[in-house]
Amino acid sequence: MLFRESAASLADRTRLEGRLADLLSENFLHKHRHRPHQAEVRSWERSIPALTNALVEAGLGQVEVLLEYGLPLTSKRADVILAGVHPTTGAPSYVVVELKQWSEAHPEDDDPLRCRIPAYPAPVLNPIEQVRGYCEYLVSFNGALERIPESVAGVAYLHNATEFGVAGLRAVTEDHRGRMFTGDQRGAFLGYLRSRLAAKPGADAADALLQGKVRPSKQLMTVAAEEVRNREQFVLLDEQRLAYETVMSAVRQARRSNHKQVVVVAGGPGSGKSVIALSLLGELYRRGVPALHATGSQSFTKTMRKVAGARKPEVQKLFRYFNSFMEAEPNDLDVLVCDEAHRLRKTSANRYTKAALRTGRPQVAELIDAARVPVFLLDQHQVVRPGEMGTVEQIRQAADDQGLGCTVVELDSQFRCGGSDAYLRWVTGLLGLEGDGPTVWEPDDKVLLRTADSPQELENFLEARRAEDYGARMSAGYCWKWTTKIAPGMTALPADVTIGDWEKPWNLYGDRALLGAPPAPLWATDPAGFGQVGCVYTAQGFEYDWSGVIMGPDLVWRTDRWVVDRAASKDPSFTKATPDEDVKRLVRNTYKVLLTRGMVGTIIYSTDPETREKLRSLIPPV
Repeated sequence: MLFRESAASLADRTRLEGRLADLLSENFLHKHRHRPHQAEVRSWERSIPALTNALVEAGLGQVEVLLEYGLPLTSKRADVILAGVHPTTGAPSYVVVELKQWSEAHPEDDDPLRCRIPAYPAPVLNPIEQVRGYCEYLVSFNGALERIPESVAGVAYLHNATEFGVAGLRAVTEDHRGRMFTGDQRGAFLGYLRSRLAAKPGADAADALLQGKVRPSKQLMTVAAEEVRNREQFVLLDEQRLAYETVMSAVRQARRSNHKQVVVVAGGPGSGKSVIALSLLGELYRRGVPALHATGSQSFTKTMRKVAGARKPEVQKLFRYFNSFMEAEPNDLDVLVCDEAHRLRKTSANRYTKAALRTGRPQVAELIDAARVPVFLLDQHQVVRPGEMGTVEQIRQAADDQGLGCTVVELDSQFRCGGSDAYLRWVTGLLGLEGDGPTVWEPDDKVLLRTADSPQELENFLEARRAEDYGARMSAGYCWKWTTKIAPGMTALPADVTIGDWEKPWNLYGDRALLGAPPAPLWATDPAGFGQVGCVYTAQGFEYDWSGVIMGPDLVWRTDRWVVDRAASKDPSFTKATPDEDVKRLVRNTYKVLLTRGMVGTIIYSTDPETREKLRSLIPPV
């Protein structure tokens, strides 16, 4: 939250001082480590006074106004939450308000859930649905609302719009959590506010909301079964919902008019790509639409088969690999959801491929051919292995080569790492992937960051978190050889990862549990996975509460820069033919993946003394 004040005080501040936007900009910079976009500042300058003046005119000056309220465990923010007392029940009452400066908006392709704004280059989500999603998400994740879900209502206020200019948006069903008022309905809007809020102080209600305990995120694997078999359990917000509706619109067009369209959904770690994939698959599955899910990740695919298909074998068949479509009939599927598409390879052929299928055809072309609506979900900074090549431009070019349209939806929010976009920017800056280089971590209230002086300290810290009922995993850069064959008669896994007198096995190789350890594909989700150190290939695509990351000698800090030592890497995918520049990029991407798995926090240890000292200088001690 950027600022909190009563409606009357806020109206006076805006009217007399005229510097509310400056104050919000300062608070935004302090909280998010970067300046807000000018469009956001203009919105504060124009939209907030329209709301506060309406509240004062309605006699609701004592209602508490929470500006730019951060939704729990995500980087998404609600424009305003009004906190007060219900005029009838006397119980706490909250109104989530989405403010829009739009003067007009029209449904996109006759789909009112997606709307086109003249000034915007791409369609956006209908604000009625947007604010409804915020309400449902807030109720799901703020413990203060668990017993009073009916206390939350939502409204979109388009203060510059006339009813004529946005009439097409009303095709979306309105209810108490999602409704819309325009500028020429100002009187009705005042009446609505009075129906939800009394002319009484709202400070206590605001306190209760802000002090509400944040519930743990619904982790992907634990709800996958119900998601696919029964109904959606995820609440999709903003661009997530827009991506979902974009695909569903393309499916309707494909079935109605023999239309084919490529959709790309691009976003960073934890931005909700796999949540979107499962929501799509679940809905399509229930509707009887021919659809499959595919990845290039053995761990992810096998975990989905195990969890989502535990009681229904046919569900397991929904989860395939990218190289499963070499012989697929063109457009045999309506939809192919390609998750983790940054793991696309140049071709699907490998050493076991029959000679007749070694055509050299690009893998992306095979996947596009397989369905009327191929959907690719990817993060370009998660390419960690030579030969992986899934980027937005490559997919767009492949679609263009076939004369097909390609729609790209960018996800700018994220839900991993406690929803801390500041932490993600810190990681990419630390590793030199984006920004101006390493900066000192300024603790926020979303994610925790620690350093360890030894691997034993790291393990002890994580064990203590597990005793508090958190999940935890240890992972490391690929700097130790991995024993792939366990000899008969062995009573313990080989201690591959050895640092001084501390030693641990890598996660088990292969598809079978052995000696108390889960198979590699289930390392991230089976509680028994804590006893082993995971590598990037078993961690990628998953999340856990606490992440312990061991930085090996393949990436060390020297004076003023990172140095990649390819000789220290034991990753068999790096060969003599892999260029040095590729190795440098892939090693940094590897640590980005490992450092962005933790939902609650991350603790880091480096095997290199100078690097440990650098990390200590960047991460303040607790």
